[in-house]
Amino acid sequence: MKNTVFTGAGVALVTPFNVDGSVNYEALGMQIDYQIDNGTDAIIIAATTGEAPTLTDEEHIECIRFAVERTNKRVPVIAGTGSNDTSYAIHLSQAAEKCGADAVLLVTPYYNKTTQSGLVAHFTMIANSINIPIILYNVPSRTGMNIEIETYVELSKHKNIVGVKEASGNMSYVSQLIERCGDSLDIYSGNDDIIVPLMSIGGKGVISVLSNILPKETHDMTQFCLDGKFQEAAALQLKYLELINALFSEVNPIPVKEAMKLMGMDVGDCRLPLTRMSAEKLTGLVAVLQKHKLIPEL
Repeated sequence: MKNTVFTGAGVALVTPFNVDGSVNYEALGMQIDYQIDNGTDAIIIAATTGEAPTLTDEEHIECIRFAVERTNKRVPVIAGTGSNDTSYAIHLSQAAEKCGADAVLLVTPYYNKTTQSGLVAHFTMIANSINIPIILYNVPSRTGMNIEIETYVELSKHKNIVGVKEASGNMSYVSQLIERCGDSLDIYSGNDDIIVPLMSIGGKGVISVLSNILPKETHDMTQFCLDGKFQEAAALQLKYLELINALFSEVNPIPVKEAMKLMGMDVGDCRLPLTRMSAEKLTGLVAVLQKHKLIPEL
């Protein structure tokens, strides 16, 4: 049995930007403190929700370093270091280890993609290059490829590959994954709308977008599951389902950044090619936030 990086709710943290587009480290520090003060179990920095594809190499590594120092071992820090270029993923992963990250999150190669044997070679080479745990990230909707069950079984044999953020949304597939890999891979939900279903069959938690605006509630939902209180967990899952759907009504992290700004958090806009929310979708998001009393009614 491998060591578990975290259980519960890890936040897929947004990267705050200043008006000029630079990283707002003051706001980033405030977000990290806010998350930890409200029960978040892990900080995931510089990943998809953190707009990693638009961060420069220097910004990416500095965000990781900053998060590690600001967190100061209060909770684990997991650095997004995935790439469709194996050598660059190794570079980022080694930099994250030097910065003191507790683990790295590696997305499957995108655009150029690869075969299943290529996935094994890609992740194995990265895993051989570092000495900290790896959580794989399977998100077919963004990458155009899926990690097959047999590939997971093979990758789970590596001592450094300890978990996966599963964002396929396919519960039947996840059930097979948990049944086949058992204790050799910790499974985290990559979808906020199926946290409780996934944890009910053995998942360890979630890497969450919702946590950016509701850290305590997301933590509580996962803690109920860990405590075997699935009725209470399901009540929270259903209570916030409409809000979760609103946070994914456009490409992540566009809606969650809009929500955070409406709630008074200084996170700035997304970097291009991500733009502001459409007026129609923004109206819907505002209505849901008001319904949950997260912002005042106008």
